Amino acid sequence: MSLRALFPSQIVSLYMARLFVVRTFALLGALVLVLTSLDLLTESAGILAYPGNGNAEILRYVTLRVPQIVATFLPYSVLGGAIFTLAQLNQNSEVISLKSGGLSAHQVLAPLMLSGLVVAGLSFAFNDRIVSRATSTLEQWKKVDYAPLPVDRGDRANVWVQSAGNLIQVNQIKGKGTAAQLYDIKVYERENGSLTSILTAKHGVLAGNGWRVDGAQRFDVASGTLTTIGTTVIAQGVRPDQFTLAHVDPDSHSFSELRSAIGELRQAGRPTKALEGSLWHKLSGPLSALLMPLLGGVSAFGLARSGKLFVRVVIGMALGFLYFVADNFALAMGNLGAYPPFLAAWAPFLLFLMIGEAVLLRTEE
Repeated sequence: MSLRALFPSQIVSLYMARLFVVRTFALLGALVLVLTSLDLLTESAGILAYPGNGNAEILRYVTLRVPQIVATFLPYSVLGGAIFTLAQLNQNSEVISLKSGGLSAHQVLAPLMLSGLVVAGLSFAFNDRIVSRATSTLEQWKKVDYAPLPVDRGDRANVWVQSAGNLIQVNQIKGKGTAAQLYDIKVYERENGSLTSILTAKHGVLAGNGWRVDGAQRFDVASGTLTTIGTTVIAQGVRPDQFTLAHVDPDSHSFSELRSAIGELRQAGRPTKALEGSLWHKLSGPLSALLMPLLGGVSAFGLARSGKLFVRVVIGMALGFLYFVADNFALAMGNLGAYPPFLAAWAPFLLFLMIGEAVLLRTEE
């Protein structure tokens, strides 16, 4: 059997695909517009609270936030687009015409599933190249309360490390490994759990087993005096990866960057199971666009005049939302270590693929 035999005619396939894609992205556009407006209502006050911020910073926030909203709600839009398209085809008796021409249920859904696969590929590329960078920049910007921040997406901000009972805070870190450089450093020096002094420095680099900082000053808590120290060595025994890999946000890394970070953490003897689940989910998540037409396919079959079309639409929506609930639950279990990473990312997809097939075969008339 040729590949073309799996689809309706070219004209019908293009017609169905166009209906599906237009409705999907129309729904996505409406969701993005509404959710961005609601998000600005809560965040605009915080953005404008910093002196000098204005409309330019509001616009910058929107350009960083919109990709996150698109990535989050694209699967829901695909589900809605599939259900609206199939329900309309059913209402107009177009599905009956296709089936009377000898097409199976899978052939009817094939144009939508192929379109969903294309949307999944675009979603992966969009998440990998745009959403990860926007998330990284926005998270750094939020940590400094929307103050001016140089856009360097390879940096890490506001990192905390514990060393010999002391707490070390680094406002910004550039570079990795032995080339890592620390900026705006604070060391909260403690004895027997009590804070005794605070050492501050503007810049630090790796020096042997510790970190050499320049222009250091120490504030003594007991006497309230500030002493200039100059160049000194702090954080003896603290490895570069404890700063650069102190916190790895999977949403702020592309697929290749996250895979590299997992390798570095594994070499450093750090746990990586939760990140491995997120890595696999960067593949399984976009592929939900392929699954949505199958789950919504229940709304395509059955006579519209039987009065059960609305019920079928509700069933399709319920199946789709149950998938998202199961997906989030499995990912949370993977983060807790209850599920293996591969299972946490792929089990919901495979489970609902079988459920969709079963429902499709059961409800087809």
